[in-house]
Amino acid sequence: MKPIQLEEIPTEVKEHVRNIHSISYPRQGCTSDVGIIQSDIGRYALKRTKTPQFNGWLKKEIMVLRSLNQETLLPVPKVEKFVEVDGQSWALLEYLEGETVRAALAKTHNKGKREELLVNFGKVVSDIHATPCPKALKNEKIWLDDMLDQATYNFQNYEVDGSEGLLEQIMANRPSNRKQTLIHGDLTVDNVLVHNGVVTGIIDWSGGAFGDPRYDVSLAIRQKPNIFEWESDKLFFFEGYGGSILTKGDYNYFIKLYEYF
Repeated sequence: MKPIQLEEIPTEVKEHVRNIHSISYPRQGCTSDVGIIQSDIGRYALKRTKTPQFNGWLKKEIMVLRSLNQETLLPVPKVEKFVEVDGQSWALLEYLEGETVRAALAKTHNKGKREELLVNFGKVVSDIHATPCPKALKNEKIWLDDMLDQATYNFQNYEVDGSEGLLEQIMANRPSNRKQTLIHGDLTVDNVLVHNGVVTGIIDWSGGAFGDPRYDVSLAIRQKPNIFEWESDKLFFFEGYGGSILTKGDYNYFIKLYEYF
């Protein structure tokens, strides 16, 4: 994706931060362009989306963040400004110090520090699920029903990793019901920030909902290169979480569901 250029930034954003000195670019996701702005009044994260699907996701994220800021104590960024202009959406967010859990684990070769990171990652996932869900995120519809409807829509209208056969399989083989909680909805090692082993932020909340906590846990422990490839990593994560809530079948189901998002 093309990095955000200074001349592209909407006037409302520039006026809010005053004079912009520089823009740096962290590791980019595939749904938005992200820039870290250094301005007269501090540092901010700026996100830009360009398609109807991703614009919708960013608008949803702003609603979720505002609800979480008002009703919870979770370490999520404050929303400074949200602008929709010329088919693009722009979100100016509080900058949170830290690096992703993925980056921290990749460079941590001390066994004790690695274990501490995994335990703290598990703890913050547990904290999210223990936090009362804001009213604006609650829905009359069962979360999994809604997700399967969205999966079908995404398969029919967008490019997704999942196939038609896999979609039929997850429709027919739903896991048992579980009590719903506040969930993040994309709780990977890329969306939790840490500094000196301590969690400093949880970002990218477009999937925030009142839903099945097993989905978050499945995405959190999904294998990445040198992360969660060993059973010991999962044991330390679940030590922080307070015990496993997943069967192997649950894990496989939710990882398959994720292929449509």
